[in-house]
Amino acid sequence: MDKSTFENPKVVISGPMHGSLRHDSAHKHVTGTADYIDDIPEPAGLLHGALGLSDRAHAEILSIDLSQVAAYPGVVWVFTGKDVPGVNDTSSNGSHDEPLLAETLVQFHGQPIFAVIAETRDAARRAARLAKIDYRDLTHWHDIDGALANGGPLVITPMTLQRGEPETEMPNAAMRLKGQMRIGGQEHFYLEGHIAVAIPGEDDEVTVWSSTQHPSEIQHIVGHVLDIPSNAVTVNVRRMGGGFGGKETQGSQFAALAAIAAKKLGRAIKFRPDRDEDMSATGKRHDFLVDYEVGFNAEGRIHAVDATYAARCGFSSDLSGPVTDRALFHADSSYFYPHVHLNSKPLKTHTVSNTAFRGFGGPQGMLGAERIIEEIAYALGKDPLDIRKLNFYGQPGSGRTLTPYHQEVEGNIIARVVDELEDTSDYRARRNAIIGFNRDSRYIKKGIALTPVKFGISFTMTAFNQAGALVHIYQDGSIHLNHGGTEMGQGLYTKVAQVLADSFQVDIDRVKITATTTAKVPNTSATAASSGSDLNGMAAHDAARQIKERLVAFAAEKWEVAPSDIVFLPNRVRVGESEIPFPDFVKQAYFARVQLSAAGFYKTPKIHWDRKAGRGTPFYYFAYGAACTEVSIDTLTGEYLIDRTDILHDVGRSLNPAIDLGQVEGAFVQGLGWLTTEELWWDDKGRLRTHAPSTYKIPLASDRPKIFNVRLAEWSENAEATIGRSKAVGEPPFMLAISVLEALSMAVASVADYKVCPRLDAPATPERVLMAVERMKRV
Repeated sequence: MDKSTFENPKVVISGPMHGSLRHDSAHKHVTGTADYIDDIPEPAGLLHGALGLSDRAHAEILSIDLSQVAAYPGVVWVFTGKDVPGVNDTSSNGSHDEPLLAETLVQFHGQPIFAVIAETRDAARRAARLAKIDYRDLTHWHDIDGALANGGPLVITPMTLQRGEPETEMPNAAMRLKGQMRIGGQEHFYLEGHIAVAIPGEDDEVTVWSSTQHPSEIQHIVGHVLDIPSNAVTVNVRRMGGGFGGKETQGSQFAALAAIAAKKLGRAIKFRPDRDEDMSATGKRHDFLVDYEVGFNAEGRIHAVDATYAARCGFSSDLSGPVTDRALFHADSSYFYPHVHLNSKPLKTHTVSNTAFRGFGGPQGMLGAERIIEEIAYALGKDPLDIRKLNFYGQPGSGRTLTPYHQEVEGNIIARVVDELEDTSDYRARRNAIIGFNRDSRYIKKGIALTPVKFGISFTMTAFNQAGALVHIYQDGSIHLNHGGTEMGQGLYTKVAQVLADSFQVDIDRVKITATTTAKVPNTSATAASSGSDLNGMAAHDAARQIKERLVAFAAEKWEVAPSDIVFLPNRVRVGESEIPFPDFVKQAYFARVQLSAAGFYKTPKIHWDRKAGRGTPFYYFAYGAACTEVSIDTLTGEYLIDRTDILHDVGRSLNPAIDLGQVEGAFVQGLGWLTTEELWWDDKGRLRTHAPSTYKIPLASDRPKIFNVRLAEWSENAEATIGRSKAVGEPPFMLAISVLEALSMAVASVADYKVCPRLDAPATPERVLMAVERMKRV
């Protein structure tokens, strides 16, 4: 694959890179042979750790008696924050506001105070319940309303985006309306929960196996708490049983605790919390309260928007700053706002610190925008799709391409995506039929909605947009690949291996995919922000380029041909008029002392961001999509069914269509759960009561749409020079599920003959749907 691949979007790439190859571990997943951390053979002398958790939401710790804990049979060591050799802090942003173990103050129910190390996991967990801790309770609040009632304390400086003159132009709008929307949080609910194993080494060395999306972050935190340099810490990750953003920062505490105990006791340590403890002690998706005002004309075209996005962030900052920032970045959804003012409120609450989750604030921002569109549509008695299309960003030269953060929207294909889906889903005819059905049906009501997705791709922290890869070719022509990305089931390893196989034109089984490790590729960014394939694919390509250049120079000299006469063909190399099998060619290069190893590197071009000014180009490009969903609700019970969903999604020129289709389908269903069945609930003592499968309901296979049509926009190619002209697929399709909430809203609105916007909050549980129906009956 030569340089022209990235300079000319019309170049057709042969080989495996755009093929529908199976996930490299698919057969292992379904047969149960894939090794996760808890499957690794346990080292001799392994000990197990458990957390001692607070039972107060906000309190001073007056005294701690751990004598019964230490005396429990099998317990080897009990330690607190005072026993941390380095700094008792696991904050990911340098804010020093997240203690590994609380010492004098607890700030959420379930906060770790001590750790128990024992011969068995059961002994450690049972012993942890025997602590006697005296507290002095302090005022606490666990939700956004409570935070606002107590002065609105913030965990980090908020951000403001502004363009135009919203203060003076809002009053000039022909029509105005105000509203409020509540958007619930979400538990990651991985198949594999958090887990870490630490193995002590010589001197200050320690090796950690962690279920994490960010090995370098674990390396940094472990070094931080042990007061040792990063070069003494090796972090390994072969695969995770799900990540979704929750393993970007939240795995640090388990890895750090395991490492401390391992170095103290000179034995391997494993921390694997119970599901209840995992859910209580680790962060979730932020829930939001959105207050909005919009000015528009009689046609439905938006003139001005003013909105505040308040978020429940928890007791510390964690990633709440960038999460609430991204909510504002996507508060425009796919729509141009001539005059706009957006403000974030990252509120402190006495709950676990919320963290990254697929979409990283973008879904909440986008949902607020779609509510604004819905409000306008009901106020004017129009189809929401018509209001959407009227307000889409325009093409260059239209004067409607500038975002609230002053980035030009380029390569905009949202209108084409929506028009195509509108046609293939038969949206107009079905909507008319549904209106007729609702007119005649007394108890069952239907709704349909077609919603768009425009999602920016890149880390908004510019420095994170870099990646490295290490590639070796051995004498027999087999290839070893290592890069900084982590595999959490999304197929990243397979895609990057396809890139490498395509570069050398060899079969995919010639490429060995090895565990991500900080010992091979340093200073990696988290596998997050949908950037895994973009960054690591390009880094692997760069490594391959270096090796190929050496191989071409070697062949040109040895066979006395021009470099242009050397061509890599499937499993062979053409040199002039001769063809040499790839393994033979490599062996000859080895004997000629050609370096067959390279470290590749890539950094995303063009991007920059000034948070204080609220201006810049935070995204390299945008991914697009649209979904059309039809639902039926029972107005007597609030129960509902998803009858049909049609999706058309843009992944550019797909690196692997089979994997990308799976990502779109999975993201939609996960988004469906967020907006319908998954509800987090804290009681008045600040206790999370939805902390297990018995009380927290993720979607089942039976919850998927009865008819589920998913297509990729095969005509799309990324206008930017990404790997193979592909686009990211991890997060953007999550927001396709907004169509479900909008369809439920239409069904509810039919009870009042579509006269008012139902203002259905998320998650739209059957209880909320029923309450909204009852409100509509009173209109």
